[in-house]
Amino acid sequence: MTVQEDYYYTIDREANADFRDRGSRFIAYASPLKNKEDFRKRLADAKKEHPKATHLCFAYRLGLDGSQFRVSDDGEPSGSAGRPILGQIDSKKLTDVLVIVVRYFGGTLLGVPGLIHAYRSAAALSLQLVPVLQKPVEVSYTIVFDYTRVNEVMTILKKNQCSVTDREMQLFCRLQIGIPRNRLDEVLFSLQGLPNLEMLKT
Repeated sequence: MTVQEDYYYTIDREANADFRDRGSRFIAYASPLKNKEDFRKRLADAKKEHPKATHLCFAYRLGLDGSQFRVSDDGEPSGSAGRPILGQIDSKKLTDVLVIVVRYFGGTLLGVPGLIHAYRSAAALSLQLVPVLQKPVEVSYTIVFDYTRVNEVMTILKKNQCSVTDREMQLFCRLQIGIPRNRLDEVLFSLQGLPNLEMLKT
């Protein structure tokens, strides 16, 4: 993803799909992903739910620069499972997404081309069941201001579709906010026009 892009694409709900080929069953779970800790928990949950599965393969991509990703073939021939799953995530230009595909072996070897097709198909089916969301790329700031300015501040944030990820509302208020990159100049200009307000890029 290039730094010039103002939006990214992701999902906000889970879905699962079932694909079968020559007796083998492939169950794909697509889910939104917050961070690597979230991934570890979801993988552990999948292993707990499918203790007798033959293979539990996955791929995820995190962040906006495209550098955070991981794939696993979990004992399948190299490149036959994790990469095809990641390919489906990337074909939709998604990020902050995890797809786990659980395989129950059906007694017939599928060969590498067959495995690639099966894992790719299962991942694609699960991702077809969730709507793709377009979200603004945000720049994080912490702002501190007098409580008497709270209405003015919140009006500016709401008007420009800024997100508030953390807040402390006391005599002096502190907000952790995300400003859509394509509205950054406008928001900074509006906030800096308010007296007794400090801003720090985080």
